[in-house]
Amino acid sequence: MPAPAHLDPRLLRAFVTVAEELHFTRAAARMYLAQQALSRDVRRLERELGAELFVRTTRQVTLTADGERLLPHARRVLDAQDDLLAAFGQARPLLVDLNSPGLATGRRVLYRARELAPDCELMARYESGLTGAAAELLAGRLDASFGRFAGLAPALRAGLAHQPVRYEPMAVVLPEDHPLASLEAVPLAALAGESVYAGAGNPRTPEWTDLAHRLFEGRGIRVASPLPLAVGGEEFERIMAKTRNPILTVVDFPAMPRTVQRPLVDPVPLSPVSLVWRKGLVHPGFDALRRAATEIALAEGWLDRPAEGWIPDTDESVMSVHK
Repeated sequence: MPAPAHLDPRLLRAFVTVAEELHFTRAAARMYLAQQALSRDVRRLERELGAELFVRTTRQVTLTADGERLLPHARRVLDAQDDLLAAFGQARPLLVDLNSPGLATGRRVLYRARELAPDCELMARYESGLTGAAAELLAGRLDASFGRFAGLAPALRAGLAHQPVRYEPMAVVLPEDHPLASLEAVPLAALAGESVYAGAGNPRTPEWTDLAHRLFEGRGIRVASPLPLAVGGEEFERIMAKTRNPILTVVDFPAMPRTVQRPLVDPVPLSPVSLVWRKGLVHPGFDALRRAATEIALAEGWLDRPAEGWIPDTDESVMSVHK
């Protein structure tokens, strides 16, 4: 087996995972990769080594003699890489932005990840919106966040990666004496003529305001004008009580005094939520975070789109790609 001048550790990790699973689909799921991407990495490694590492048939995958010979060496290289990363900061706390206290999606993923990686410290942060968090991710001051990836500016997306987690049903928060408050669910058409607060003017949440504009377009619903930026739940509640604007939210938005929350229907608008991180992030706690997101999404059907569900066209391709 000829020795190349350099081997990408990512290719070795792909090889070891397939060697352990002896199944490309299971190995791809374990690595959070598309199967085609994993197969491509293994073929590239085989080309660089000038050796066939697996015998592939329609029924099974087995190691060749060269694959058997490579496996212990590959494991030692990856163990050494993991030790090096741990020695230079990878054992630090993983900083996970949950946007706002009380929102369930990110919190549930984080709590499950802590169970999966009890030896790692995963710490919550609250940056209000994904755009605000994205700058912190790219600067290395945060490690992961949750939100609408398609709503980020292209310059921000270029340095980030994401994993679709949930289509979260949207809702509206109304003053308790609002004419629509007596309904169990609010049809979108019933909001025609209303000005609905959706974070306009907040530099941390333009992805949410953009989602509102796309949802309200052609329905006679206005996005409420920018308000003074309220920091903290108490100030936000005070400002909203003063303006009495309905508020566009998601179904797990924390309760507010003297208001009611009602799900939106006809159609059911969905907030596309991804786990987002900066490209190249390596941390043992991050692996647990991705596993937790996958596990809960499957168990809860978070990525199952209801027949009457709506998301913007811009989000369709973003949410359908699992990398």
